[in-house]
Amino acid sequence: MQYRIEFAPLAQRQFKKLDRVIQHRLLQRIETLSSNPREENLYRIRIGEHRVVYQIRDWVLTVAVVKIGHRREIYS
Repeated sequence: MQYRIEFAPLAQRQFKKLDRVIQHRLLQRIETLSSNPREENLYRIRIGEHRVVYQIRDWVLTVAVVKIGHRREIYS
């Protein structure tokens, strides 16, 4: 069962502000959520100094990326 990946408008703006190298690393990891969205039973993933916060919407098979940012900024 494959999930579709969606970016919330805020997450999309945050993603575009990041350096291209970081964007590439994040995107590779985000794409893995389509086949395994419940990695470690958490709704966030860590990629180096950055965090991706997401929601799982089982009823429509969607992973919605809600927030992307540096670890010191993401939880505020």
